[in-house]
Amino acid sequence: MQQLRQYRQFWFVIILGSIALWLQFVNQQAKWAQILITGLGLLLAIIMFIEMVRTLRSGKFGVDLLAITAVLATLAVGEYWAALIVLLMLTGGDALEDFAASRANSELQELLNHSPQTAHKVEGETVTDIAVSLVTVGDQLLVKPGEVMPVDGTLMTGPTTVNEASLTGEARPIEKQVGQTVMSGSVNGEASVYLQADQTAENSQYQNIVRLVKQAEAQPAKFVRMADRYAVPFTLLAYVIAGLAWYFSGDPVRLAEVLVVASPCPLILAAPIALISGMSRASRNGIIVKTGTTLEKLAQVKTFAFDKTGTITQGRLVADQVVPVTALPAEKILQLAASTEQHSGHVLAQSLVAANTEPLLPATEVNETTAQGVTATVDGQEIRVGKSSFVTAEPIEKSDQTAVYVSIAGIYQGYVSFNDRVRPEAQATMTQLRTAGATHLLMISGDRRPIAETIAREVGIDQVHAECLPADKIDVLDQLPTVQRPVAMVGDGINDAPSLATADVGIAMGAHGATAASESADAVVLKDDLTRVSTARQIAHDTMRVAKQAVLIGIFICTGLMVIASFGVIPAIIGAVFQEVVDTVTILYALRARTDR
Repeated sequence: MQQLRQYRQFWFVIILGSIALWLQFVNQQAKWAQILITGLGLLLAIIMFIEMVRTLRSGKFGVDLLAITAVLATLAVGEYWAALIVLLMLTGGDALEDFAASRANSELQELLNHSPQTAHKVEGETVTDIAVSLVTVGDQLLVKPGEVMPVDGTLMTGPTTVNEASLTGEARPIEKQVGQTVMSGSVNGEASVYLQADQTAENSQYQNIVRLVKQAEAQPAKFVRMADRYAVPFTLLAYVIAGLAWYFSGDPVRLAEVLVVASPCPLILAAPIALISGMSRASRNGIIVKTGTTLEKLAQVKTFAFDKTGTITQGRLVADQVVPVTALPAEKILQLAASTEQHSGHVLAQSLVAANTEPLLPATEVNETTAQGVTATVDGQEIRVGKSSFVTAEPIEKSDQTAVYVSIAGIYQGYVSFNDRVRPEAQATMTQLRTAGATHLLMISGDRRPIAETIAREVGIDQVHAECLPADKIDVLDQLPTVQRPVAMVGDGINDAPSLATADVGIAMGAHGATAASESADAVVLKDDLTRVSTARQIAHDTMRVAKQAVLIGIFICTGLMVIASFGVIPAIIGAVFQEVVDTVTILYALRARTDR
């Protein structure tokens, strides 16, 4: 509604200005042209004054006082054409700001535009279209080619390809097999598939992201308020220069000439457009930044703290080594263990099968004991795979790592150990953060100290806090000295949510992380890629640099024009044109924050 009103004011000024031009230069009725422009100027000055008062009453600073004064001063000294140009500048600047903000915000709005609305529910042979909000966990859904996945779910048929560009920024189609999960908001490929709902629409990934986007749009940015505060001394400076020009020249026209070029529009337009542009750039790179304040703090962060599991590491166990205790080869132990576990849904079973390079052997008489292990007949022998107490009653040497133990025909054969692999991009991320100005890198983990320290050395982290409960993580962050702040915390699990909220900037690895972590964080990485943390830092740094440069450019140019105008060198009408150019240049400069470098 406000955007529509600003466009109407702009066109209102253009139409009445055209009529005034016709009256003066065609009908030779300068007096009526002056009356028309004066009436228009007074009307808009009153509207701007009312809006300024409303802005002040809402707790924000209104910076239209200079513009109102410039309009009234030019009208008072008879420079009504200059007043018309100032009015065009103000209303056109507002309209241009809305256009620029809309363009900069396009990636964030893309999420809202593609929000799933309906789902095809399958019951027997019947397919019924229902509102996506009515989908319940366990429902079977049909997703047709090119349609958006309505909720998070597991593929019951396949394979298919999905496009997750609106979620992660990755435009490359991703192949999904039967049994794999898909995220709501991703676009199905060329094959119809059946999907079992794992979440309701409200709890699905897409709606979580939409909520983050709405928060990003609703919360004000601190740097905008800083720009407003810059306008206070700038306004006083403009009045001082204009007053001195009038005093020493004795000509009130000199006052109008100074005020015409003193509009603070560059200040009130540059910062918010730069911040929205930076948030748009982050979204395009798979990072949702909730507020402009987050960008400002992230640009200044000195310390980055990381959780280990799922953040520095991949968050899934893989087979590390096979340790035989008999003459049976390691490859044979792994083959028999994987064959025994091939039909189990346990996470370690999946890792065993993935690690095995030999053909899987048929398994019969399979019996899985919850939380203990699996028994099966493979190659004519009884194989037991699981906990040490499950596979043998003999005392055996246990691994310090997570492991499954294997026995054949009651004879213990050895074990397969597992570890959590470091993300391949982790070390590069730490290097990039140091290059970007981060002075301290920490790991805050609930894991045992030897494991945490080994991984920290591998990726290049300075300091390790191990065996930490959620409350301990908060204490570590709170106890950081002032010289190491601001601090950013990066995590992905529910146990990280409190520390993400405590840190100056909380960054959630949200691709596979907990909803609680994403909701408590200030920024969410949508793609399962740790380098996006250093990318976010770079975007924040670039955005704040562009915002500050745009504000300072506006201040310096306007101040220079005021000084020149105070000597009577710039007529009021020419000064009004100059100010319009300054506004346009400042806005276009601020839009540079939207461009990847």
